[in-house]
Amino acid sequence: MMKIALHKNIKKEIIVYLFILALTALGLGLSDGVFSNYFKDAYNVNAFQRGLIEFPRELPGVLCIVVVSILSYLGDIRIAIIAQLLSTIGLIFLGFLTPPFAVMLIFLFINSMGMHLFFPLSDSLGMSLIKGEDVGKRMGQFKGISTAFSMIASVIVFLGFRFEIFSLTSPVKAVFIISAAVFAVVFILFLYMNRLIKTPIKENRKLKLIFRKEYKYYYVLAIMNGVQKQIMAVYGPWVLIDLLSKKADTLAILGIIGSFIGIFFIPAIGRWLDRYGIKKLLYADALSFIGVYIAYGILAAGFSTGFLATAGIPVMLIFGLVILDRMSMQMGMIRIIYLRSIAVKESDITPTLSLGISMDHIVSIICAFLGGVVWSKLGPQYIFFFAAGLSVINLIVAKKAVIKEKVSTLAESVTNI
Repeated sequence: MMKIALHKNIKKEIIVYLFILALTALGLGLSDGVFSNYFKDAYNVNAFQRGLIEFPRELPGVLCIVVVSILSYLGDIRIAIIAQLLSTIGLIFLGFLTPPFAVMLIFLFINSMGMHLFFPLSDSLGMSLIKGEDVGKRMGQFKGISTAFSMIASVIVFLGFRFEIFSLTSPVKAVFIISAAVFAVVFILFLYMNRLIKTPIKENRKLKLIFRKEYKYYYVLAIMNGVQKQIMAVYGPWVLIDLLSKKADTLAILGIIGSFIGIFFIPAIGRWLDRYGIKKLLYADALSFIGVYIAYGILAAGFSTGFLATAGIPVMLIFGLVILDRMSMQMGMIRIIYLRSIAVKESDITPTLSLGISMDHIVSIICAFLGGVVWSKLGPQYIFFFAAGLSVINLIVAKKAVIKEKVSTLAESVTNI
């Protein structure tokens, strides 16, 4: 399935890192994967309110560059320890309480802050452990592991809700408690990794906004990712939840299928990067989003107007788009490799990734709010058509971007990131 050389000479920290990737994906799948249904079932939110919820969920993405900079003296691993602790605390309160809506948003913010602190560190830690290897191949394997455990999370969610073991309206929400326990284990693994690595993975990350002209197309890609991610992460599932009245078990089974395909698809992206180069993959990434958005818009229009039946072939088509969207979103690793290929110096990479995430999330917050307004006032289809039009920018970037190095040669310049 995935050939990862875990031979006797492999460093312990890489093995620990693989377990961290796996469990983090599992924890996210058990919590983040059911939040949309949680908002609908427990609080009966509408599309406009659903967009507003993204402010406390996405604000940590904007703040993470500041927080990571303030905590940079601790090193990446210790910051990751704090991140896992925050994720755990937020989920414990959501699991044991059904607080008033405004209070729920506070716990959601705490959990989200933990997740967003970890996201840029995850890629940074992974690349710091890769030495003398094909970067695309190894990053593809890392992503493949995450996808495999996302699939396991989807299986657990599907079985739990289908057999009524889990409930999002009960006093105790077991799915969130289990997720919190998984993040607590990751917290312990990071404590162990901190002992294993004698030389801390650490950089001087005093708050600096790196706006190099060499990175202009990466900034554009980061902004566009904010648009694309938010539309699909929020309003893609909302078509199923609001227009088709689908529950968490339905979304989970789609996640299982998408993750199973991703186990093979994501490592393949790494191989394609090494074989075909970044530019061709940037074209493929752009075209995939445009196609998925147009199709999503057509189907959403049909469901909202009653022109299409809410059963049969149209529903199967929307299910297929959800799965295709999961594949499209996993191509985000192309942006990371692209940034690395154009980096003026290695020390620019992590701060630029953090800046990119902040730009991504600023756009996400705006798009979530505007999307809710558009859905409520004009119709759901226009959200997707607008996103398809904007995704043409990705094609322009793919055409104009100048790639200085082949992916296969990037590993030669790897140092501690």
